[in-house]
Amino acid sequence: MQPRSLFVPIEYILSIGGKHIRPALTLIACNIFSEAVDNAIKPALGLEVFHNFTLLHDDLMDQADKRRNRPTVHKKWNNNTAILSGDAMVIAAYRLISETPEPHLKKVLDLFSQTAMEICCGQQYDMDFEQRNDVREDEYIEMIRLKTAVLMACCLKTGAIVGGAREKDADRLYRFGINIGLAFQLQDDLLDVYGDSATFGKNIGGDILCDKKTFLLINALRLANPSQKAAIERFNSSNSFEPLDKITTYTEIYNALNIKEITLKKIDCYYQLAMTELESLEAEPASLTELNKFAKMLTSRET
Repeated sequence: MQPRSLFVPIEYILSIGGKHIRPALTLIACNIFSEAVDNAIKPALGLEVFHNFTLLHDDLMDQADKRRNRPTVHKKWNNNTAILSGDAMVIAAYRLISETPEPHLKKVLDLFSQTAMEICCGQQYDMDFEQRNDVREDEYIEMIRLKTAVLMACCLKTGAIVGGAREKDADRLYRFGINIGLAFQLQDDLLDVYGDSATFGKNIGGDILCDKKTFLLINALRLANPSQKAAIERFNSSNSFEPLDKITTYTEIYNALNIKEITLKKIDCYYQLAMTELESLEAEPASLTELNKFAKMLTSRET
């Protein structure tokens, strides 16, 4: 398609890998209730295109250098390219989702539009929190619910709708997705500090350098003694520091306060809530095998 300068960056971000979790969840959810999984392929593709759009613009806002161990779009091209190619991806996502079979089209489009707006709200909260040092844990959980979890929930409910699920089962899968999405994002927070850059696909400590109010930092500020709080404040009040010094200082404080263990406990809490929703689903247990595997994988991943 022309102009190539608009579409090559889209091809680039869609070709650099990723786990493809969201389209897989859509197809798995559909298959729980129907053998006609092909009906869910176009909306599943649309949701994956939209997800990658959010990553493209998120990287731009964070000025991130790497995504999946490759240069981000705004680094490989420029900021304007990232903005416009991202806009084109939203349109492409809507076009794909609009190919949902007619009996389910309105429900799926309404759910997607609601989800897209919620993700924008979550992103705004995330940016607002960068200017605050008093973010509460409940505020943070609501932010990641909007920014991350609702899209996983949308994918699952979309698949259920296309598969002809009853409303209460579609809603159960939605709540399953919310809880797994929260656990997924908390695991992401953890990997940003304790992961391996080679497997994680992003630079370690990126959230720390961007002053992201993650679950780890919020709890560290809550539990820190005066000297630990002062150490964090020194980095917040000045831009003249070595990035590695900031990452090392924060990590040492997290270690001293057992923040990793606190985060792992919270991840398990949301995992258990997700399992409760899955167990209440009126479906054959064998049809839920793949979702059980996904839940375990998402909450114990290293990438």
